[in-house]
Amino acid sequence: MDLRIFTEPQQGATYDTLLTVAKATEDLGFDAFFRSDHYVSMGSGDGLPGPTDAWITLAGLARETKRIRLGTLMTAATFRLPGVLAIQVAQVDQMSGGRVELGLGAGWFEQEHQAYGIPFPKEKFARLEEQLAIVTGLWETKPGDTFDFHGTHYDLTDSPALPKPAQAKIPVLIGGHGASRTPRLTAQYADEFNMPFASIEDSEQQFGRVRAAVEAAGRKADDLTYSNALVVCVGKDDQEVARRAAVIGREVDELKANGLAGTPAEVVERIGRYAEIGSRRLYLQVLDLADLDHLELISAQVQAQLS
Repeated sequence: MDLRIFTEPQQGATYDTLLTVAKATEDLGFDAFFRSDHYVSMGSGDGLPGPTDAWITLAGLARETKRIRLGTLMTAATFRLPGVLAIQVAQVDQMSGGRVELGLGAGWFEQEHQAYGIPFPKEKFARLEEQLAIVTGLWETKPGDTFDFHGTHYDLTDSPALPKPAQAKIPVLIGGHGASRTPRLTAQYADEFNMPFASIEDSEQQFGRVRAAVEAAGRKADDLTYSNALVVCVGKDDQEVARRAAVIGREVDELKANGLAGTPAEVVERIGRYAEIGSRRLYLQVLDLADLDHLELISAQVQAQLS
């Protein structure tokens, strides 16, 4: 089971804070550092000092880390034109020496679009589908050839399809709870399917849908990686769990029901249940970025048991 650190910087974090967490992620042996792609805080927080851009952040981290994978859960298709996104991600992949992964989603948080003047179209899923076709098509075009795409929402003619990523193929992640369109897009474009903030039962059901769609598309279901994103709150004892839950404004019982919360032994047991339904990777949503002791505990007493 791979463990990856997943952050929500729109809730309040500077680049320096993210760099500190990314370096701890690397030093403590975690597999990857991922971040959300949002511009406005959610809930009661004020989001100070303000948002950081996902791909600018990852570009910086690409030069300041050496081993960990870097990526997004999920880049919003509404934020960037697909040709520009393909250039950005390929460049960051080059800057990292081939360690980038692209999670791409339709975009859903209307308030942040209103706040920064970003169009929020009704037909978001259709745009996502065209973006996936364009981004992957640009990367797959052989050097010297050109790429054309003529869709409903985007039109590309004689694109040089440059630059190329450092990797032969940048892994693409698709995720979500949708019962039909999401599995279909996953089967067509994805290397990994991520089920965000879902129970073991709901995850198992969605993994089944995705596996069926992948096989219907002529691929082997096991060619994909199946993963979950879950909020994490671990403590050496019940008192420490309760303290960490209070800091992030959550109830312990709710976290135990819907995330990975408890003592290391409790969390390892719950991770085992996700592994039983086919999850091979967990994105640990860390909400208190100042608590590096939390990461150290997870590394020493959770990750160590899994390996």
